Amino acid sequence: MGVNKVILVGNVGGDPEVQYLQENVPVAKFSLATSETYKNKEGERITTTEWHNIVVWRGLAKVVEQYVKKGSKLYIEGKLTNRKYEKDGVTKYFTEIVAREMQMLDGKTSENSTNQAGSNQTAQVIDKEANVISVPDFAVMDDVDDLPF
Repeated sequence: MGVNKVILVGNVGGDPEVQYLQENVPVAKFSLATSETYKNKEGERITTTEWHNIVVWRGLAKVVEQYVKKGSKLYIEGKLTNRKYEKDGVTKYFTEIVAREMQMLDGKTSENSTNQAGSNQTAQVIDKEANVISVPDFAVMDDVDDLPF
């Protein structure tokens, strides 16, 4: 038995690209930046950023198309995949994360929100074999200390 699970929390690097394939199946692709800050031997704060290629399918792709923009802060859970293709006689390799779960951490406020002021929530959407997904209303997220790490 093996496990292939990736969890990322980061910011979207550009507006997602959404395409509709055969039978009107949506797929969205975007980059996600994760950063780590540490102190080196001299005591200087160093920040390194890694870029990840994210792919989402079906109902989750529709949610991404509607709500996710450049700069959005997301929690992504999925699996690591590798692809290869040939271009101009050269084989190229590509690593990406196929997302199965996503939480929006921006705290965007919906016009129809019935949440009380000051309540902290995230919208969570899960794509389980292309089931219909309902997107909850967003509430303002004032306290980033609610993150689970």
